[in-house]
Amino acid sequence: MLFVGLILVVLVYFDIHEQLVELLEWIDAQGAMAAVFFILLMAAVVVLLLPGIFLTTGAGFVFGVIEGTVLVVVGTVTGASLAFLIARHLFGERASRFIVSRSNLQVVSDEMARHDLKVVMLTRLIPFFPGKISNYFFGLTKFTFKGFVLGSLIGFIPFSLHNVYLGSIAADLASLSRGEVERSPLQWAFYGLGFVATIVALLYFNNLARRALAAYSQKSDSVQGGKPLPEAGTAAEPAKDS
Repeated sequence: MLFVGLILVVLVYFDIHEQLVELLEWIDAQGAMAAVFFILLMAAVVVLLLPGIFLTTGAGFVFGVIEGTVLVVVGTVTGASLAFLIARHLFGERASRFIVSRSNLQVVSDEMARHDLKVVMLTRLIPFFPGKISNYFFGLTKFTFKGFVLGSLIGFIPFSLHNVYLGSIAADLASLSRGEVERSPLQWAFYGLGFVATIVALLYFNNLARRALAAYSQKSDSVQGGKPLPEAGTAAEPAKDS
């Protein structure tokens, strides 16, 4: 989170966020190839673990709510899928065993793999969950690629829609300040209701996701004999003789 925050500060300080908007406007002007260029750019941001907030809101600013949301979701899922495949097929076996043994992923592999689609979807609905890093971690588990992709596709929609919607509002505000468009009080009321609705939906999905994941965690603990897993870097309690 500190790393992402630092990058955001640098982007704003050097006005790179404005250059990103200019890049998106250039992409939008490329006609039929615009969608392909944006999806590739979004996928690269996910694979390289870079913050994507300016791209997601910028998509709403340039492409509008519907098209922007579709492009953001497809690009994010594409990047997440690539990260998953990189971890599964390019990480060495020794590196995989090292990470799994020190991150309690064994329980995830053995117990939660049967519910891979639901688990992945739920993690996408939790704010500030390290989603980009988790793409690589999921690739080291026994989760199926199909379950991972479908879970990501469904789970990415709410937050993507929220960010793109913010970008579209910013675009209308910018157009309004330049005198290019006018909005009636009723239209602004719909904007406000839409914004409140997205916040309420995100809070609801977040609460639902946390409860569901907690239930999966309790089930995993019960599979391990009713005891919580040892913390990373500590030895498990030795078995007692019967």
